[in-house]
Parts: sequence; C-alpha cells; structure tokens
Amino acid sequence: MDFEPLIERKRRRFEELEREIASPDLFDNARRAREVLREHGSTRELLEVWSRFEKASREIVENRELASSEDKEMAAMAKEEITRLESEVTSLERAVQVALLPPEPDEDRDAIMEIRAGTGGTEAALFAADLYRMYCRYADSLGLKVEELESSPADLGGFREIIFRISGTSVFRRFRYESGVHRVQRVPATEAQGRIHTSTATVAVLPEAEEVDIELRPEDIRIEVCRAGGPGGQGVNTTDSAVQVMYIPTGRIVRCQDGRSQQKNKEAALKILRSRLLEDKRREEEAKYSAHRKSLIGGGGREEKIRTYNFSENRVTDHRIKVSLYSLDRFLGGEVGELIDALQASDIEQRLKVIGGDIALLLKLYYPFWGLCDLLFNNRFYCLCLSLCHDAPFVGIVVN
Repeated sequence: MDFEPLIERKRRRFEELEREIASPDLFDNARRAREVLREHGSTRELLEVWSRFEKASREIVENRELASSEDKEMAAMAKEEITRLESEVTSLERAVQVALLPPEPDEDRDAIMEIRAGTGGTEAALFAADLYRMYCRYADSLGLKVEELESSPADLGGFREIIFRISGTSVFRRFRYESGVHRVQRVPATEAQGRIHTSTATVAVLPEAEEVDIELRPEDIRIEVCRAGGPGGQGVNTTDSAVQVMYIPTGRIVRCQDGRSQQKNKEAALKILRSRLLEDKRREEEAKYSAHRKSLIGGGGREEKIRTYNFSENRVTDHRIKVSLYSLDRFLGGEVGELIDALQASDIEQRLKVIGGDIALLLKLYYPFWGLCDLLFNNRFYCLCLSLCHDAPFVGIVVN
C-alpha cells in the first residue's frame, strides 16, 4: 500500500496541531486541549515510525548494490544486512498501518463497569464477587484507581450487582473487551456430592460520559432521596442519604446509597446515568448505520457468552478468539493482561483487514471527489466502513 499521501496528510496535520498547542487560548477548553494533545502525541509517534521505515528501506537499496560487489566478503555482509533490514521493514510497515488506524471512539475515557449475577443463585453472586476482585487487582497492577459507586450484596455472600468506576490512562481501551456473559464451571462449596455447577455473571463496560456528552435537563430528571437500607455503619438507616434518579424520557432509574452523603450519592447516580445514556446513544447510532455490523471483539452484547472459567481444569477460555489459558488461579488473581493483549491484537488485525481490503477501492469508485485520506481519518465514516465491510452492500454515507 502506498502510504505517502497519508503520511503527507499527517505531516500537515502535525504542523496544524503544533500551532494550536502554541496558542494560549487552547487550554480555555479543557476537553479540546486533551483531544489536541492526544492527537499530537499519536501523530508524532506515527511520523517517527515512518522515518525509521524510510531509513530502513533506503538501507536495503544501498545494501543490494553492495551485494553485487566483486568483494565476496563485502557482498556476504550486505546479504546478511538485507535479511535483517527486510524483517525490520516488514515490522515497521505493520506499525505504520496500525498507527494510521483511526482511533476508536471513547478509547481514552475512564470506564464505568457493572457486574450482575446471572443464572446460578448464590454461586452466581459469589462469581460476581470473584470477577470484581479480579478487575480490582488487574487495575491496581496498571496503576489505575477503582472507586465503588453502588453495590447490592447477596444474602449468603457475593454481589447481586456491583457498579464501580476505573480511572486512569486509556481505561476503556483495555477494559472494553470484558463486556458480555462470563460463565463459571466449578463445584460449589455447598455441593455435597461434588457435582460441577454452571453459573453466569454479566459484565457491562461503559465509557464514562462527561457533562458535555449528555445534557441532563432539569425537566428530564426526577431526583428522590430516601433512607438507605442494609448494612453499612452509623450513616445507614439514620439519614436520608440514598438517592434515586429517574430519566423521565426513557424511564431509566439509577439508585445509589453507598456513599456517606446525599451529595456524593447524587453525583455517583448522575455519573452512572450519563454513561448508560451515552451507551444507549452509541448503540442506536450503530444500529442505524447498519444492521450487518459485526462486532470485532468486544461488541459487548450482554447476551453473548464471551468467556468460560473452568475450575476443574484450571482453564479460562475466551470464545471470541478461541484462546485458552491453563492458569485460571493466576487469571482470577488479576493477571488478565495476556488475554486482553490477545483480544487487542485480534481487534487490530480485523481493522487492518477493513482498511487494506476492498473498502479503499469502493471509496475511490463511489466518491472520487473525496480524498481517501479525509475518509480514513474520519471517525464516523470509519465506523460506517466497519459495518459495510466484506459482504454488506455499500449503501451510503453519513458524515458530520
């Protein structure tokens, strides 16, 4: 693939970003500043990789000339260098392709995670608690912060539901693949005959919404306060600290009571509500663009079984990429990175197939008046490309 037009486009964009960063007015808008700095950093990294790619390509040409030298020792050294450089060029070419992929929407946001016990009664609630501890340990290993927002403990241990926030660097990018149905196969502690039971828990990972993403008009929400219930110390059952927020247009309700103050519970409830509404909005847009859209890795449909945890075999299997690890004990202890890295790699591979496949040709045929560079770097258009890849018909385009 000829990268030169795309790289030239990126060079011009980098110069624009440099000028924008130099402007004292940039930081008047915190959100815009974050976006500019992120794009500036990723563009700089791309241009650095491209520079190494060009250098290695030039060295291959130079060494090919030396390989035909009458000096046998010099020719042999040149041939060895060509082998090394060709391997380096292949690696750098892939790195350039990955760097040219448009960023996924919301990938750099913090995440709101919701774990709910599914089928299996008490065992499902205990499994939900296992998953929560697993994610907490994994987040801690990455230097991320976990904040519990709301929980509903089960009578015999575990959680019927727990909602928490993970904050730090590129949280949603790593945790997005966890959305879906998680299945556990093990012998419950209460099972006298040693039979293996199957239970489930659902995990939803939502990008944390900001106030500018979802406007909550006062007339669209109803906030009620009441006395918190359940265990929790002196503040529970004695003050009206629990908060319930209803989004009137859709009837969505969020309730929070874990915080010690009414204000903290209100902030947590609104945070969860915004993230759920943002997720609803994202799903609606995807459905509108194409009914054929296939989830690459973590479409996160709660109905799909994405992973099995088998205790008798000490095995964890991810069904989306058909990878099994025989280290379930360490996995539940927070060593999740290996599998998430594999999911990310598979995701990138699928996205590269779209960019490198027939989509580019279709764009040139149907929209010759638009530069391919403009299209490839438009997030909204890229989402549409994903929905139209391979077998789906090219039916139109929506660009804002």
